[in-house]
Amino acid sequence: MFGECHAHLFMNGYNYHEAVELHRDRPKEDDIREKLRLYQEQGVTFVRDGGDALGVSALAKKIAPEYGIDYRTPLFAIHKNGHYGGIVGYGFDNMKEYHSLVKRAIREGADFIKVMFSGILDFGQAGALTEEPLDAEEIREMIHIAHEEGMAVMAHVNGAEAVRNAVEAGVDSVEHGNFMDEDCLQALAGSRAVWVPTYVTITNLIGSGRFDDASLRRLAEQQGERIRRGLALGVKIALGSDAGAYRVPHAQGIIDEYREFQRLAAPLLTKEELDARLAAAEHKIQKRFFRV
Repeated sequence: MFGECHAHLFMNGYNYHEAVELHRDRPKEDDIREKLRLYQEQGVTFVRDGGDALGVSALAKKIAPEYGIDYRTPLFAIHKNGHYGGIVGYGFDNMKEYHSLVKRAIREGADFIKVMFSGILDFGQAGALTEEPLDAEEIREMIHIAHEEGMAVMAHVNGAEAVRNAVEAGVDSVEHGNFMDEDCLQALAGSRAVWVPTYVTITNLIGSGRFDDASLRRLAEQQGERIRRGLALGVKIALGSDAGAYRVPHAQGIIDEYREFQRLAAPLLTKEELDARLAAAEHKIQKRFFRV
């Protein structure tokens, strides 16, 4: 079984506010153990978390080895105040404050740094994001600071320009990466970065009634074509479902993601070729997103 390269163990897959309330006072160990048990049952032995501000992933990191799981976490994500990201971490107003948060993550035992460079998909409007991304200089400086501290960078980033800016600045992984254009995909293919598309955050919403299904299908078709193109170009792509997000259950999410990738890759690659590509990209993440 493949690893889960993008999860949020504090989330429950159906109600974000309920998940936050459960862990608000302190991380609930029973809930964490139940989720780790689900991964163990599915044979998932590698999980890379995207962080939280509640201490859940910090506790999960301590107990995951009991379940045979290699669990990596940034502890919390870092976002610029006034921009998307507060649901999974802490904010900054200037680069000095950002650097302080990077040092805090290192001091507290983070395996890597998670940064937020853009908003999320506007699921009700195909082709739109919820906000403008950070500019090229901010992206470059944030990656540079983390790298100077010896840390790999996991970047939540959408939009062609923002993804290209992150790739050109040397980001280690692109999370989500919606709305990339051909130039962006070409740049990604020529870089060392790994792309984790979290495709089922779109496809699993279809039929939920939360958003218009026609818009969701257009988004799914657009991102699916980009994934196919990325595979054709040799982009390093790893499986990650954003497990814990709405309708993306822990352990089941990565199964759903793999099933979608098999469907998307069918015209291009055999199952064996796809599996080898996915395994190689996951191995790169395992090697890079780790601090001794």
